[in-house]
Amino acid sequence: MDLFTNLVNTSTRGGVPVEVGFDDPRLERLCRSEKELRKQFGVVRAKKIEARIKALQGAATLDDMRQLPGRCHELTADLAGSLSLDLDHPYRLLFRPKEATTPSAGGGLDWKQVTSVVVMSVTDTH
Repeated sequence: MDLFTNLVNTSTRGGVPVEVGFDDPRLERLCRSEKELRKQFGVVRAKKIEARIKALQGAATLDDMRQLPGRCHELTADLAGSLSLDLDHPYRLLFRPKEATTPSAGGGLDWKQVTSVVVMSVTDTH
């Protein structure tokens, strides 16, 4: 069983995990192979990527990520509408909600509505 399938099968909480997709087919292929992920990003970053994807898939909604390691937060400026999870400094796992949601009362993203995300990249945002 590959890493990606294992993450999907072992991370459901309450039977409905956050769905995780990918913008980049190459990144998706890397995440399906622990060996390739480690070859491309190194052991430390690969382990962090695996952990962050598993955490996303284990959440019932994106709101659950606020309490977990990785400092999940919304981005601004050119990356507005995207979110970030810390990997090894200065790298981040960038992702976005798959579908549009109704804004929260404060006007930002309503994290409780997000049940599907798309991983965009692993990058240094600084």
